[in-house]
Amino acid sequence: MNKWNRLLAAGTVLAGAVALPSPALAEPGDDADLQVTVDIAEIREPGVLALSVAGNAVVLTENGSTLLVRQFTGTLPTVTVTDTRTADEVPAGAGWAVLGSATSFVGTAGQAPITADHLGWKPHLVDGGETGLVTEGEEVVTVLDDPTQPGNNVGLTDQELLVSAYDSAAVAGDAYAVDADLYLRTPADVAAGQYSSTLTLSLFE
Repeated sequence: MNKWNRLLAAGTVLAGAVALPSPALAEPGDDADLQVTVDIAEIREPGVLALSVAGNAVVLTENGSTLLVRQFTGTLPTVTVTDTRTADEVPAGAGWAVLGSATSFVGTAGQAPITADHLGWKPHLVDGGETGLVTEGEEVVTVLDDPTQPGNNVGLTDQELLVSAYDSAAVAGDAYAVDADLYLRTPADVAAGQYSSTLTLSLFE
């Protein structure tokens, strides 16, 4: 027998001696339990910057009238600015402000209207937080008054400042409250009757 025949014969013997594993068998009725887990993250809604007002009406009553000027006063319901955002949700360099404008007071019996420049306010910060970065607006007096600040005797005719924060990111995650003294000043000969105006408050950032 030559060399190649001897090697082939040896290979045949070795191949025949390889042991094959037996298949695993399960008995009928046996159970196999498998634990399935999942980690579900909480859905996180982005924060918001929002405005709310504690009431929807103000009644002005006569108080402090003189022989020349009749005055009617009231208090703006508390205005709250709530910011539930985190600092990284705030646009870079952003600030926010609440501005107010009034329409003319229209008489219910056809009286001549009283223009909005006869309505003034003096804001008061109720809760400005701890940063010192939220401030109330300056007083705006009426057209019948001498200005207390340069050019501020214009009344609530065109988006006057109620409250503001110049750094939104620094004051995010809190709520801030403000109200204001309201006063309507008219000439003494104003026509009697009921009047109404709409005061619109707008939040901008």
